Amino acid sequence: MKKGLTDRGKALSLGLFSSYERHISIRILLEHTLGPYPLRSIVHFYKLTGLHCASVFGLVELVGALIKMDGIDINDKDEIGATPLLWAAKSGHGALVKFLLGSEGVDPGRADMWDRTPISWAAGSGHGTVVELLLEREDANYNKLDMWDRTPISWAAENGHKAVVKLLMESGDMSPDRSDKWGRTSISRAAENSHEAVVELLLGREGVNPDRPDMWGRTPISWAAESGHGAVVKLLLGSEDVNPDIPDMWGRTPISRAAECGRGVVVGLLRRREGVNPDRQDMWNRTPISWAAENGHEELVGLLLGREGIDPDIPDNWGRTPTSRAAAVNPSVQSVRLQARTGRTAVSGRTPGTDGILASAQMTARDGRAVTAGVSSCAICLSTPHVIVSPIGDSWPYGRYPAATVIK
Repeated sequence: MKKGLTDRGKALSLGLFSSYERHISIRILLEHTLGPYPLRSIVHFYKLTGLHCASVFGLVELVGALIKMDGIDINDKDEIGATPLLWAAKSGHGALVKFLLGSEGVDPGRADMWDRTPISWAAGSGHGTVVELLLEREDANYNKLDMWDRTPISWAAENGHKAVVKLLMESGDMSPDRSDKWGRTSISRAAENSHEAVVELLLGREGVNPDRPDMWGRTPISWAAESGHGAVVKLLLGSEDVNPDIPDMWGRTPISRAAECGRGVVVGLLRRREGVNPDRQDMWNRTPISWAAENGHEELVGLLLGREGIDPDIPDNWGRTPTSRAAAVNPSVQSVRLQARTGRTAVSGRTPGTDGILASAQMTARDGRAVTAGVSSCAICLSTPHVIVSPIGDSWPYGRYPAATVIK
């Protein structure tokens, strides 16, 4: 049988929590409970009272004793504007939350300095029982937007708490498709963080637009593609409402983002999708293969070249081709392999900015030998098989010159 605190025990506990900053044991417990914050931050930034401390630890009996004391405000805010109820909700202490909600004068909708309410923190932390308790209160202020215009559903979706998302949607008072300060919706947050179950749940919800662009023009599938979440991308591709080839404000499509980050599975899914142009140029006239080549993703380069219609020689705004960017990463390997796969020469002496300019090409061998030769960039023509000339200096006419690498 569980025993309650004796009067002496209560007095000792009250003494410890009322002056916790002087007791290292309590401070260590706080650090462990609140997360990886420095002790100095806990003591000086939060400025918790004894009531806040007891709420962090979920000590129902001690909280009950504290709120009966003279001068104790059950809705007292600490330095970040958090109330005891907010700390209890955030920490997932259902029994204490239930106790506080039944206490006289408690305000379950009071927000902190970020305008986040107890239900917002509970939802973001995945505490379903606490969310249920707060939903029973009409004054829980569960539709309140925080300083980023985010809702409890948005936080729950971002952190992958499917049960909480479902619970909040079933309450009937929250829109799962509301966009935040950056134009991002709950499904956008879930897609970026690979929460397949949440994405599937939201896709089946009437009124949820899985293709809504945010303030940067990026859609949920764009975020999922960049992060390499193949299962989420596949799920979104199964929706008739998703266009996988929508460019963002920089003209970049999901396959472009995936190619840059080396997301082979995602590139494979998008490459096979009808309506996806794997050769689409962005605002810098760069293609997906250009981004893949620059970042040394050889397998992706080969994968993209396997799609009919891919042109690896498209110059960007700086006159640089995918071959050029590959050579800049690893001249002895990348440019040669790209050349071999395309059947095109990797020797390129003509670029829009360097055409007709007398330049100096630095020819450096892998064994450390170097030789400098003055050449005309409009007439670089080397027939020797083991010499690759790569316009690493691109088309900028500001003293940047083509470079050549000797490989054996």
